[in-house]
Amino acid sequence: MIQKIQSIFKIPELRRRILFTLGVLIVYRIGGHVPTPGINAAALGQWFQEAAASNTLFGLFDMFVGGAFQRATVFGLGIMPYINASIILQLLGSAVPYFQRLQKEGEEGRKKITQYTRYGTVLLAAMQAWGASVFLESIQASAGGMAIVPNPGIGFKLMTMVTLTTGTVFIMWLGEQITERGIGNGISLIIMIGIVARYPQAFLGELYQLMQANRQLIIELILLAIMFWTISAVIMLTQGTRKIPVQYAKRVIGRKVYGGQSTHIPLRVITAGVMPIIFAQAIIFVPQTVATFFQGNPFWEGVARYFSYSHEVYWFFYGLLIVFFTYFYTAIAFNPTDVADNMKKQGGFIPGVRPGKKTAEFIDNILTKITLPGSIFLALIAIFPYIVNKVFNVEMEFALIFGGTGLLIVVGVVLDTLQQIESHLLMRHYDGFMKTGRLRGRR
Repeated sequence: MIQKIQSIFKIPELRRRILFTLGVLIVYRIGGHVPTPGINAAALGQWFQEAAASNTLFGLFDMFVGGAFQRATVFGLGIMPYINASIILQLLGSAVPYFQRLQKEGEEGRKKITQYTRYGTVLLAAMQAWGASVFLESIQASAGGMAIVPNPGIGFKLMTMVTLTTGTVFIMWLGEQITERGIGNGISLIIMIGIVARYPQAFLGELYQLMQANRQLIIELILLAIMFWTISAVIMLTQGTRKIPVQYAKRVIGRKVYGGQSTHIPLRVITAGVMPIIFAQAIIFVPQTVATFFQGNPFWEGVARYFSYSHEVYWFFYGLLIVFFTYFYTAIAFNPTDVADNMKKQGGFIPGVRPGKKTAEFIDNILTKITLPGSIFLALIAIFPYIVNKVFNVEMEFALIFGGTGLLIVVGVVLDTLQQIESHLLMRHYDGFMKTGRLRGRR
């Protein structure tokens, strides 16, 4: 492995790309500590602890931005408005004919979709920033009497909206710069670095528990073994594919013969990636989020208790939502009819299956079968941190390393980045990271 790392820095272009990526990520982390004007960050952090906001939509949002929302920094919204705009356009692409045409127009269509995504990012960031300012003003009487917004009013709202929207646009630009001039997918790396930033504190907290004799050494070793096997399982399922053989007929054009080759269609076990967990979390956290605004109400206190991450009711509905959204998002992301039509136009066919409608039905049937174990695996991975928290009584910050959205994002981004680095190494006749086999990216 040391030789592989040395080989990376022997290639000038790859070295420049990696150093540029690291530099941009450092800038992003520095910006995540620049406070937004007009907000008492200490009072906001105290409110997060008092209201147990980590199990709400605010906690989910804060996880993706690496704690910047809890600290009320200029990068408080993170890259989430861009992600939301991308999801909206992807959903429109499956329902609106205009966006369907753009998706099929190749490079020009992608440029237009990217431009619309940028406009949507600015609009969503402005709306979320305005909502965040109203939310911050609404909780200013909490946090032990300390005012979260010392000077509320229209001036504070406008200043917060401009500051947070500008921060989001700057993060979007940083991500695009990484994609163009660095290594890996810039937006994905920015999300990943926000999640990974929480890991050192979680490990230090667990080490402190061990040093204070609050945890036995054998328990820590068991936890590390569970972590290793969980990450291994996530990698295997993330890379898992079902290959459908495809044969292309020979075509004679002029004096040349085209086709006549055999290939395959790789259907991923988890085609939807991490999106089902994100959608499910956004819904399952709604009861807890609403309950934070009705503290002292017996009904909402009961709802919050049942939908707490330590309750079995929460686990059950959370798992069901993940299974549902896995099928839902897979149907949006992968269209068997389009694949069958493209194969038919190029003279391709699946041995033993008639081209056209029968091919689409065959692919859809296989996709449905492999999606079921994939969705169940996603549900188990999402619930597993809560089980670890309850069984071993570890801090939730540390338990989240064992699964959930964060682990899936980190594994997917790392594999994708390593695949790009390996491509650069092999292109210049260096050995890749693996002596047997090759790393496969997420796409």
